[in-house]
Amino acid sequence: MKSHILPALILTLCCIVLLAVIYPLAMFGIGKFAAPNSGRGETVQVNGRTVGYFRVGQTFEEDRYFWSRPSAVGYNAAGSCGSNKGPSNPDYLATVQARLDTFLVHHPRVRAGQVPAELVTASGSGLDPHLSPQGALIQVSRIAAVRGLSEERVRALVTEHTNGPLLGLFGPSSVNVLELNLALDKLK
Repeated sequence: MKSHILPALILTLCCIVLLAVIYPLAMFGIGKFAAPNSGRGETVQVNGRTVGYFRVGQTFEEDRYFWSRPSAVGYNAAGSCGSNKGPSNPDYLATVQARLDTFLVHHPRVRAGQVPAELVTASGSGLDPHLSPQGALIQVSRIAAVRGLSEERVRALVTEHTNGPLLGLFGPSSVNVLELNLALDKLK
């Protein structure tokens, strides 16, 4: 029995040191010295002030901006997750319906069936900074009216900020909402 316990204890201690001390310190060091912005994320600066992060979504609620995809965690990267509620959950359905109703109030020319699901449902991570081009284009008339711009100009801005699939093959086209809203602010 002693011949089994001692090797098991040694292996356990070695694994603890390796996986709970050495590996996390190595990852911290790589992030601190090799990653952009010392591992703190790619911040977006406007006039010397941090206004957001390229890889994490954020809330835009004003009518003069493109709205982001909803987040189940309020875009808090420390608590990244979805709502964990299934499509038949009454609370989830009420939340989605409330989001849809809010969207339709601000977009009177749009019917419920035209609203892309991404504008009323949260992503799995709750941090998605992107919309599909359709999710952005459906908001064009509201933004153009509020800002006094032509719909064609706002549509062209969406097209300019649409990223195609990776290598032209993998994944859908997407629009980074923060970048699009910053470009919208620069129009005036």
